[in-house]
Amino acid sequence: MGLKIIVLAKQVPDTRCVGGKAMNDDGTINRSALPAIFNPEDLLALEQAILLKENNPGSKVTVVTMGPQRAADILREALYRGADEGVLLCDRAFAGADTLATSYALSMAVRKLGEYDIILCGRQAIDGDTAQVGPQVAHMLGLPQVTCVKRVLSLENRKLVAERVVDNGTETVEAPMPLLVTVGCEAQACRPRNVYRMLRFHRAATPQEQASPEYRFAAFAEKDEALNLKEWNLDFVGGDAARCGLAGSPTKVKKVDNIVFKAKESKRYTAADEDIKALVGELLDNHTIG
Repeated sequence: MGLKIIVLAKQVPDTRCVGGKAMNDDGTINRSALPAIFNPEDLLALEQAILLKENNPGSKVTVVTMGPQRAADILREALYRGADEGVLLCDRAFAGADTLATSYALSMAVRKLGEYDIILCGRQAIDGDTAQVGPQVAHMLGLPQVTCVKRVLSLENRKLVAERVVDNGTETVEAPMPLLVTVGCEAQACRPRNVYRMLRFHRAATPQEQASPEYRFAAFAEKDEALNLKEWNLDFVGGDAARCGLAGSPTKVKKVDNIVFKAKESKRYTAADEDIKALVGELLDNHTIG
């Protein structure tokens, strides 16, 4: 019997490009000023979901993301790599959410999807590094959770066995389904895009995207339901506006600084024995080594 798998993914600003315009005046991230990418650890969670799908015929992988219209890009990325369905949570009421408000919105979307066996997501997102959303979603849904997973070892009798990373190595744990799993950076890298799936799913779009004059694939979308990405707003998932977005966020970012370390002075050493001896002596004197 196939599994119903949900992957929670996030489109994040590329933190390698943080500059002076990275923050808005209200403390939210100025996403329009930064390139957007698929959160790296969510990609690893997607790979684990696809592996589960391949090992359990008849399974279905649904990817859910919350964000503006351009966040649909990572739904297409997920489809290129093996996901079956994409859901975009898009509503101005969700804007400016901290981890608590984000977790609430995602949990409502999961409830709207109905039955599921496993929820997977990355351990943390590179724009916040809090590692809070996965555990908070599990708490709101009343699910057991396994965090920092490196790989899923087996899945039998409605029980999942996984190897997870701990401070001094790894441990093997077992948990009953349904459950939530967060995947860490030690997990297997996500497979590349499949060219045949790209030829099919580059036409996938949300209702708003399909309404654009630039969308040229309406005839394909009528014949192929998988090309119709779902787009849900606050009312559709039955959410409480007071628990979403800025209104539902008890924490706010005050400031983000881009710090570049610069050496005050530099010295050049050659491969000559005298230079190597002088370098080692200096390192010993200032206790860098020894």
